[in-house]
Amino acid sequence: MKKPLYIQLPVFIAIRTVLNTLVRMAYPFLPVFGRGLGVDLYWLSLALTLRSATGLLGPFLASVGDRHGRKTGMLFGATLFTAGAGAMVIWPSYPAFVVMLILGILANFVFLPSMQAYLGDQVPYRRRGLVMALTEFGWSFSFILGMPAIGLVIDRSGWQAPFLWLTGLGFLTLIGLFWLLPRDDPSPTQNSSLWKNLRLVFAPGATLAGVLIGASISGSNELVNLIFGVWLEDAFQVKIAALAIASMIIGFSELGGESLVSLFADRLGKRRAATFGLIANILAALALLALGRSLNGALIGLFLFYITFEFTIVSCLPLMTEVLPAARATFMATFIASTALGRSLGSLVAPALYNLGRLLLSGSPLFIIALAVTALNLIAILALRSIHEERQT
Repeated sequence: MKKPLYIQLPVFIAIRTVLNTLVRMAYPFLPVFGRGLGVDLYWLSLALTLRSATGLLGPFLASVGDRHGRKTGMLFGATLFTAGAGAMVIWPSYPAFVVMLILGILANFVFLPSMQAYLGDQVPYRRRGLVMALTEFGWSFSFILGMPAIGLVIDRSGWQAPFLWLTGLGFLTLIGLFWLLPRDDPSPTQNSSLWKNLRLVFAPGATLAGVLIGASISGSNELVNLIFGVWLEDAFQVKIAALAIASMIIGFSELGGESLVSLFADRLGKRRAATFGLIANILAALALLALGRSLNGALIGLFLFYITFEFTIVSCLPLMTEVLPAARATFMATFIASTALGRSLGSLVAPALYNLGRLLLSGSPLFIIALAVTALNLIAILALRSIHEERQT
């Protein structure tokens, strides 16, 4: 029996909070895991690089949501998550850590497109902005709630303890999905081959524009992600306290962006909202140049930058669900993979751009970063012109 949406949504938010916690915990607790595993930063960085590269496999695995049904896709994602966390319980070692990172990111890249495709099937387009924004609360909750919980567990029971809890939550997720979702055999239009779906995804037009949008906006965001901590240390000679405050600001700005989408995206139109968000993000990046003259101003600037980015990316999600309805899960997985590609490329060039700005303009080391953010966002704005909101039912 199908459960009503007001029951499904809180469960989806809770599941996404759990899945995202496994993904996001690697960064703040990386030194703790390194000491527990007996490996240095080089090997930890290598593991995270492998995780990022593996994200490009998402479209191949997530197509199960098109070929075998949305419920099967979500269960597959939850199974990958449980296996990844469980690997660290059974064999707490560096190889298991790598397996955990890889399966954790693949779990998200399989579960999320299947869930988004399911909501795309069930929720009218005119209400989809609200619903998709609410499910994105699981991303910010994983930072606001998940990270303190992981820290508390580590403090009381040691660095291995979170994996036992996460494995248990993985089994609860599987049980919850079996209970929550009705059986949904794929329709004849969905039950097509992986390669046919991928050909549809990479055909010229709106689908390629969607891939370009994902890579551009995530790449611009990663430029700031990679350097804001270094910038705060360089500019204000502060470390732990300021970085902790900045991390809290990022978490709450993400929640704020998702809340704004839930209020305004359906009213404005998803494409218009995304365009507005991109323009606002450009202005926020440029404002960092002026606000960054003081620590308080820098934190305000970071808040503005991250809230406008989150508003943009969450506004894009319901828009993308209607780009290729015939292969919705495959396309959403490809869109998410494009954001991973954008982040990988952004992380490669960010240090060089920052060092160049510091060399040429010692008083404004973020200047070239801000110009690069502007250029990438303008590319995304132009690509949005290829995507039309025709289905308003």
